Amino acid sequence: MPFEPINPPQFPAPIAPYSAGTKAGNTIYVSGVLALGEGGSVLHVGDAAAQTRHVLEVIKTTVEAGGGTMADIAMNHIFLKDLADYPAFNAVYAEYFPGDKPARYCIKADLVKPDLLVEIASVAHLG
Repeated sequence: MPFEPINPPQFPAPIAPYSAGTKAGNTIYVSGVLALGEGGSVLHVGDAAAQTRHVLEVIKTTVEAGGGTMADIAMNHIFLKDLADYPAFNAVYAEYFPGDKPARYCIKADLVKPDLLVEIASVAHLG
């Protein structure tokens, strides 16, 4: 099945060869999102809650650019550098998913830059 890339123009250039998201049929796939700014600079160093908020805002923008909403997200793949950040992550996450929660998993992982604390990749299904 062919897919359509989703690259909102307000995003900085990616640090690797990928699209922010893709839409195939009624499904939107959002690439792993990190708290990165222009030139790959890390945003909100040391603040897992702020990085989580930034990541979820980028996911929201990407899903909306593909014609969906956060309520359409059915699965989140979550990567935390330090599981001690899990409570701070969950507090912000709950703001973005106040009703029925998407399926998800969370693993501890080294991320692409040492100061990055949170990464999320999402899958949304449009009705």
